[in-house]
Amino acid sequence: MVNGNGVPEKVAWVLVRDDRVLVTRSHGRDRFYFPGGHRELGESDAETLVREIDEELQATIDPGSMVHFGTFEIGEGHPEHGPFRMICYTADHRGELTPSREIAEKAWFRYADRDRVSAVDAMVFDALHEAARLS
Repeated sequence: MVNGNGVPEKVAWVLVRDDRVLVTRSHGRDRFYFPGGHRELGESDAETLVREIDEELQATIDPGSMVHFGTFEIGEGHPEHGPFRMICYTADHRGELTPSREIAEKAWFRYADRDRVSAVDAMVFDALHEAARLS
C-alpha cells in the first residue's frame, strides 16, 4: 500500500532476543527482511502487523504492547528500489514462530549479517546497533 505521498509502505516487526534480530526470507528471494507487510485498505498499523505476523509466522501479536521503533525510508532512485518506507514496531507475541507457506526460512541475525538484508532493513540494523540492542 502507498501513503498519501505515493510512497510504498511496509509495517514491520522488530523482535530482538539475545542480541539477535528475527528476519525472514520469502521463497525465491536471496535477501532476508523483517517480518510484516503492506496495509490493506483501511487497516491501521496494528491491524496490519497482527494480520501479517499471523500469516507469515503463525504467531499472535499483542497490539497493546506495540511500540514504534522508528520509520526508515530510502529515496527515489535508490538502486535497490525506491522510494520505500518501513514503519517498525516492537511488540510482544504469543505462540511459536513457525514459518508459513509463504516464508522459506526464518533466522536470527547479528549485526555482522547486515549485508544479507535489504537496504531499508540495513538501516534498522544500524539503529539497533547504535542503541546497543544488536551486537
